[in-house]
Amino acid sequence: MTLPDSLQYIALMAGCLLITLPLEFVFGARVYRRPLRLAQAVLVTLLVFSVWDAIAIAAGLWTYSPRFTSGIIVAFGLPLEEIIFFIVIPICGILTYEAVGRVFHLVRTWARRHQRTQGEAR
Repeated sequence: MTLPDSLQYIALMAGCLLITLPLEFVFGARVYRRPLRLAQAVLVTLLVFSVWDAIAIAAGLWTYSPRFTSGIIVAFGLPLEEIIFFIVIPICGILTYEAVGRVFHLVRTWARRHQRTQGEAR
């Protein structure tokens, strides 16, 4: 089964979400468990970069291939895929950031406990 070119971008975004989803559960990133904070972070990115893209499109500096987009145009001439990109990529970035922070916290906690037990053993 071959995916139509027009759906590849959306499929890529779905893949990004699926690949980073385990970070929420395996490392306890707690990104999806704080929906208001997530929405605040994503909305800022969505707003700033949508305006940026709309200006670039209007100025003729930026275009999208009709071959790799669905043809659905939302506000200000932005293709649906671009809006999805501005939502998905920040979510993936926040998940990764929180997961790495969680891992560092666990390593520091483990190191402190290890130092205490080593100090008590001496």
